[in-house]
Amino acid sequence: MSTVLIQEVIRFNRLLSIIHSSSIEMIKALKGLVVLSEQLENACNSIFLNQVPSTWAAKAYPSLKNLSSWVVDLIARCDFLQKWIDQGIPVVFWISGFFFPQAFLTGTLQNFARKYVVSIDLLSYDFKVMDTKWDAIQSKPVDGCYIRGLYMEGARWDTVKKTLAESKPKELYSEMPVLWLLPKPQRKKPETGIYDCPVYKTLTRAGTLSTTGHSTNYVLTIEIPSEHPQSHWIKRGVALIASLGSGF
Repeated sequence: MSTVLIQEVIRFNRLLSIIHSSSIEMIKALKGLVVLSEQLENACNSIFLNQVPSTWAAKAYPSLKNLSSWVVDLIARCDFLQKWIDQGIPVVFWISGFFFPQAFLTGTLQNFARKYVVSIDLLSYDFKVMDTKWDAIQSKPVDGCYIRGLYMEGARWDTVKKTLAESKPKELYSEMPVLWLLPKPQRKKPETGIYDCPVYKTLTRAGTLSTTGHSTNYVLTIEIPSEHPQSHWIKRGVALIASLGSGF
């Protein structure tokens, strides 16, 4: 987890450095102290239109938010990491706040593998939807981790029946409760009674492969209890989203 935190801090510091340096240059250019280059002009125009400048977006995590929502989101992500540094490993991880959530998921598996001296290749996640709200959970699980911050599109979680249910009228997205990701060695996947729900970083549900071999948008697949067959939810395009668009 320390390695994951360090990698996240490095990525966010790199992004913040670009934001600070380009902002200073834009102010100087507007005052006439330096030449207004094409890159600075494009950045100024983007800010005027409430869009994230391309130079910032190139160093940032995938996001569909406009500039004002994006800045609020960035501050929240930095606060999450700062609390982790100051107060230690959080009880519930905000998975939407990670620059690279796949590293966090691998780190959790590595912790379990070292604790019980098993090969990480034999491990896979078991999933459990928690009843308790994230801010009411007081202690970390013995194994695995609690995660929050996911939104469901195309369906909702029924807190009474403990299963997937149809979306409520006029409700585009519903917040998913806290999930417990529990590593298990040589786990057999249930054949029925679940829906393999993909998790994406943004609503585009598409992304290119990064240098690490991971998709820049797809995160993992979570098994959610369901009374309907897989095809029922696939037709509805049900998925979990980490970061929604503007205004969410």
